[in-house]
Amino acid sequence: MKYHNLGKTDLSVSEICLGTMQFGWTADEKAAITVMDAFVDAGGNFIDTADIYSRWANDNPGGVAEEIIGRWMKDRGNRQDVVIATKVRGRMWDGPDGEGLSKGHIQRAVEDSLRRLGTDRIDLYQTHYFDDRTPIDETLHALEDLVQSGKVRYIGASNYPAWRLMQSLWHAEVEGTARFDSLQPNYSLVRRAEFERELMEVCDHYGIGVIPYSPLAGGFLTGKYTREKVPESARAAGTQKSYYNEESWRTMEAVLQVSKEVEAPPAAVALAWLLEQPAVTSPIVGANSVEQLEQSLAASSVSLTEEQIEKLSVSSNWRDE
Repeated sequence: MKYHNLGKTDLSVSEICLGTMQFGWTADEKAAITVMDAFVDAGGNFIDTADIYSRWANDNPGGVAEEIIGRWMKDRGNRQDVVIATKVRGRMWDGPDGEGLSKGHIQRAVEDSLRRLGTDRIDLYQTHYFDDRTPIDETLHALEDLVQSGKVRYIGASNYPAWRLMQSLWHAEVEGTARFDSLQPNYSLVRRAEFERELMEVCDHYGIGVIPYSPLAGGFLTGKYTREKVPESARAAGTQKSYYNEESWRTMEAVLQVSKEVEAPPAAVALAWLLEQPAVTSPIVGANSVEQLEQSLAASSVSLTEEQIEKLSVSSNWRDE
């Protein structure tokens, strides 16, 4: 496993990040612990979560994934060895400050996340998606307070359009606050335009680390989806709706061809392509089992030729659309 500094920070993170949206949803605590143990054993040190994970699941009030991670770190005594990233924005309680990026919501939400994680600091605290009801300077000043207090080391953004990211960078410079050092976009071989059209250049120019989520497109790029079959999965309906089109099948065919050439799982090939993109620091992968995790971790040992990278890039070139 290789390691890279995240943007301009001193956070040295593994080139594969473990996402935890499944924890307390499609993976119970026992499975989650097994996956985290396997991830660390393979050299991984970067774990991403969010306070709302996973409120949409039955009997899940949110915060469950953070609690599972907290108990695991306490039991393993490994807090110093892992980089913990979590997110704030979604609704976690009733009332006017129950969601959003206001100072009031952030101040309460960070304390709740610290308690659930069982730690005195969060390495990377990310705004889950932008809040058009709260001025960006209020959000940045609230986050700056957390950095100054030592509760948060660095801040990042997720699901921000380019204009909002640029606005935040400008305000941070003018106001002298902490700035977003990372961006978490939805980015994969079959979803490129959203990031590459404008955000990629912003991140490259300003030295912002990129940690793509859904790099396997909800499982589509693992090869388990076919034109004739939709696998049983909690996310299958959304994956089918988003990616069952001719452009995505064209890309999947290229992934399968390269997969045979390098003798690696399709998931590893799709991730290896992302790792070749200069702006990308660490794709975020989820796993319900060690077997699923191993398919993604195999990307670290996949070496794509220039021809193979070109084949994958051309097959998914959104600029041709």
